[in-house]
Amino acid sequence: LQDPITIEIASSRASDHVNQDIVNVRGRNKIDVLHDILIRPEVQKALVFGRTKFGMEKLSQKLVDRGFKATAIHGNKTQGQRQRALNAFKRNEVSVLLATDVASRGIDVSDISHVINYELPETYDDYIHRIGRTGRADQIGTALTFID
Repeated sequence: LQDPITIEIASSRASDHVNQDIVNVRGRNKIDVLHDILIRPEVQKALVFGRTKFGMEKLSQKLVDRGFKATAIHGNKTQGQRQRALNAFKRNEVSVLLATDVASRGIDVSDISHVINYELPETYDDYIHRIGRTGRADQIGTALTFID
């Protein structure tokens, strides 16, 4: 090739409006750690990511059982169910939305205060996509990633 050029379609870097941190959950019950985070006053609206449809559905039910207004979106839900869950999240009827990476594509909610990676994403691009759901519209957001 002579005189090749590089065209970058999208930037794979985190927004400056997202504060990123890790949460070491080694030897602790992950749901208890998540519970303690979700009850903090600064956590107004949280998007929690996991790897599997079953895992996110189960975690959603456990959070509801603990008194949280939570719901899950994933590939086993119909488009109508996913849209109703997303609308409830947008209207603040639900403050915790649990999602898989595939189901989260297209989520555009401007006031998500926290993104929580309950389980690590498969790739760096998935990580950037996840945390890009907070820190929008010149707001500061927080992204927390659980590690063990």
